[in-house]
Amino acid sequence: MTQGFDCSTPLTAPKAAAFVGNGYKFVGRYLVPSGAKALTKTEAGIISDAGLQIVSVFETTANRALGGRSAGLADGATALQVASQVGQPEGSCIYFAVDFDVTPAEMPTVIAYIQGASSATPTYTTGVYGSYAVMEAVHAAGACSHFWQTYAWSGGKKSTFIHIYQYLNDVMANGIAVDYDESYGNEGWWNTRITPEPPTYTMNAKDANAIIPFLSAGYGATSSKPAQDEFHRLANALRKVSGQPEQ
Repeated sequence: MTQGFDCSTPLTAPKAAAFVGNGYKFVGRYLVPSGAKALTKTEAGIISDAGLQIVSVFETTANRALGGRSAGLADGATALQVASQVGQPEGSCIYFAVDFDVTPAEMPTVIAYIQGASSATPTYTTGVYGSYAVMEAVHAAGACSHFWQTYAWSGGKKSTFIHIYQYLNDVMANGIAVDYDESYGNEGWWNTRITPEPPTYTMNAKDANAIIPFLSAGYGATSSKPAQDEFHRLANALRKVSGQPEQ
């Protein structure tokens, strides 16, 4: 288990060094195009020089995920641009925030948002930040590969497959407000001084391409638009887990 924190305040070299001195190994920062909380290339270098790893999270507004797939596609495209600007290496993870208490009725829209963001970020792994219910639903849908749970809105429950867990919010440390996190490996973090290992794929392209024609046959055999969309989504999921571009 590794200790870290996330914050909306940009880190200076002295503050980054202070957190390293406190034993922290990673920091979650906002991968957004503008605003006071935005990670910049200069700050990414400062954080990296201090020896901290960076966890990128995209969040413009707390309930942005209610925009569904179209919002996810748009946010994923923006995240790609910002990742390039700040020097985030391909193969690392971009987490997309679902920063509110999602109702069961809203969950399909949230899943569609993460699916859209995942489709728009093929050169990065994709993660979701949110509550226990969000973790469970997005994981069951296979919408992304990385999971960062907050204790908020989770009722004391904790998913077994998560990579990062936010266990305390709004604490003052080294002069800034932070949230405390712990991680369990394969976080998808990055550092401008260290090239990440290339992503590993859970299926090889040959096997994926042997299955996809059966999904294509199902697509052609139905006139139901929801069914066709699901066949298309499943085919793209196979392409993604085998390292191939989506179509």
